[in-house]
This record gives sequence, C-alpha cells and structure tokens, in this order.
Amino acid sequence: MPRWKELPAELPSSERQLRVQLRRLKDHSGLSLAALASRTSYSRSSWERYLNGKKPVPRKAVEELAQVCGTEPTRLVVLYEVAERARTKEAAGRPDQPTREQDRGGEQDQARDGQEQEREPEREPAQSQAARRAGRTVPLKWMLGAVALAVAVSFGGGLLVAGAWDDGAPAKKGDAVAAGTGYLRGQTYACDVRRKGGELRAGHSDTNEMLLDINGTGFDVVEAQCLLREKGFSPGVFDGLYDERTKGAAKRFQGARHLVVDGIIGPDTWRELRR
Repeated sequence: MPRWKELPAELPSSERQLRVQLRRLKDHSGLSLAALASRTSYSRSSWERYLNGKKPVPRKAVEELAQVCGTEPTRLVVLYEVAERARTKEAAGRPDQPTREQDRGGEQDQARDGQEQEREPEREPAQSQAARRAGRTVPLKWMLGAVALAVAVSFGGGLLVAGAWDDGAPAKKGDAVAAGTGYLRGQTYACDVRRKGGELRAGHSDTNEMLLDINGTGFDVVEAQCLLREKGFSPGVFDGLYDERTKGAAKRFQGARHLVVDGIIGPDTWRELRR
C-alpha cells in the first residue's frame, strides 16, 4: 500500500490526531479511496483532501468511514468533537459566519460528490477536471484563509502546532501556553512539574482532554511525558513525540491506576496524571 503524504505542518494537533486515526482505519480495512467513494456519500477527491489534511473533514464523513470499515464510530466521533471544539476556541471573538459557511460547504461537497459519482467515468476528461476545480474556488479560498488565520493566532489552551515551526529562537518551557511558541521537532524539553490550581502542571500544556496516541507530536505530548515521569513511569524521552516508549509508559501508568490499558491518553488518563 502506498505511503501517505506527510500531513501539513500547520495542522493543529487535534486535527492531526483525527487524520491519523482515519488513515489507520482506512489502511486496516484495505479499501482504496475509490472504494470509499463508491461506499460513501463523498467522492475520491474529497476523501483525498480530508485524509491529507487539505480540508476539514465533516462529521458525517467520519461516521460513514467508520460504518463502511465495520467499526464502532464513538472513538472517531470523540476525536472529531475535540477538533471541532479546538476550532471553536480558535474562532472565539470572531463572527460565527465562517462556521456556518463551513457547514454549508460540507453539505455542498456531499451533494456535488453525489453528482460526480453519477456522471463521471473512472477517468474523467481533463476539461471536466478543470471545470470541477473551478466550481470549488470559493471553498478553497475560504480554507486557505482559515489556515493563514490559524497560523497567525495564538495556539494557547491546548491548540498547539504539531510540526516543525521555528520562529528564530529556541522554545522555552511554558512558552506554548504563555505565548503560543511553536513546537520544535527533535528538541528535548525540560520538565518542571509543579502543582497549580490543585493540578500538576509541567508548563507545556494545560489540556485535560486531548487524545494522544502513537506518532502524535506537540507540547501536549511533552506535558504527558513529564507527568508520566513525575508519577514514576518515565518514558525516558521528553521531545514531544508519542513513540512506543511513551505509549509503553502510559500503559504501565494506566494499569497501575486501574484504567483502560490501551496506551491512549485521553480525559481519564489526564485526570489521573494531573492529580
């Protein structure tokens, strides 16, 4: 099976986690993008954009993917809702028109995809492709505008970039929450765990709900790594990469706290880490 394209560096960690799980589910099912298009309300090109992080994935698409892959959709829906809440926080203080536009855009995509599947052959002519791309100019412009705005705003409160952002100066612990400093891939971060407001904090993220799983990156992961060490289950690394060592430490911690031992850090595990 061909390798996936690397997700955009500017994609927030909550959106990245959703795409990683959707990709994993698709690969496990063995279905191609064309097969997904034939079994869902969305075209092959829409699935390509959703799974490669080029466009926000609608909730209905998440649910349909789970259905055709034969899995219970609850976990994927939770990931979708976390990403949706992150977008809502990011948009706080701005008019809610873009959100409504996004909802309508998803419905229009679905309707357009249905029409495409009815009238387009397996290999559509270049002229048809050009016409279809032209029909999506407005949604694409809106998406690019949203990405540019996301880069400009602060990623405080758990909205952290999962990529190699470099603003010209090394990241310092606490900067991610305090000033929105970007996460730097490959850097080791300090763990200065203190109790604040009744919770343990390492100064990298204040999240209590972000879902972390294998290959996730960002300051949320650094925070979890530091708290795992504080609890006596050190992963041995504090670089913001959720690798097998970090997942193993999370499993040991979950087992000791009588949690579900799946190595996925979610609200229940965060609650115990913060105690």
